[in-house]
Amino acid sequence: MAGQLKEVRNRIKSVQSTQQITKAMKMVSAAKLRRAQDAIIQMRPYAKKMQEMLSNIVSNAGGGAGMTLAAERPVEKVLLIVITSDRGLCGAFNANLIKLAKATINERYPDQFKKGNVTIWSIGKKGYEHFLKTRFTVTDTYKDIFLHLNFESVQKAAQAAMKSFETGEFDVVEVIYSQFKNAATQKFEVERFLPIPKVEAKAGATKADFIYDPSQEELIAELMPKILNTQLYKAVLDSNASEHGARMTAMDKASDNAQEMLRSLKISYNRARQAAITTELTEIVSGAAALQG
Repeated sequence: MAGQLKEVRNRIKSVQSTQQITKAMKMVSAAKLRRAQDAIIQMRPYAKKMQEMLSNIVSNAGGGAGMTLAAERPVEKVLLIVITSDRGLCGAFNANLIKLAKATINERYPDQFKKGNVTIWSIGKKGYEHFLKTRFTVTDTYKDIFLHLNFESVQKAAQAAMKSFETGEFDVVEVIYSQFKNAATQKFEVERFLPIPKVEAKAGATKADFIYDPSQEELIAELMPKILNTQLYKAVLDSNASEHGARMTAMDKASDNAQEMLRSLKISYNRARQAAITTELTEIVSGAAALQG
């Protein structure tokens, strides 16, 4: 009985220590989430308007010089930029992104994958480790972006993707990331990066007539790379905020589960202790009765 009580006491101490860790991690994630949330909320309206402007220009400009990043061609080689996190303990966040990446390959690019023509650039260590382990074609060039997250580091990845598209190394580039909604909700997205998607004209809609100054070619050549840099940076900021929100929620649930486990263990401990006291009293009474007899 004494051994059983000691075992329960040890388990209680272990769960209490775990609960302290999960509560601390929740507080750290909450602090990081506030900063990450502010960053994406400030970036999102600007990035959205820039993307709309670029898509409208591409849709109305037609072909010609400066439109290489919008050129549609048969898809033979595919690049997926998958944005995961560097660390775990954030619920199903990374698993859902990896699952979406695999589903995208199976649904959209099964033939290219069979030929070995699907390449993954992983931003975040968790995605890189998984795809490397499961023998996908994955590169580690940009996996450490979250160690020093800034516009310049993301811009390097965006420019490399643009150059690879222009040279024909890839025919399509997709970004797979988590769009931040709130601390408890993330929306997992597949977004076309290249070629630049065009806006579908609505029936009866008047075609926009732009006046270009400087020339259309100069403007597009200047705008396209800058806007694409911004789009990838927005996706990375979205995923960063989503990660901290997912971790904060996961640690909150873990703390609640630990509290429930503590309650159950304390009940078990009290029952075992009461049983031990009852046994001791019974032995004392039985011994006293034997002496009297």
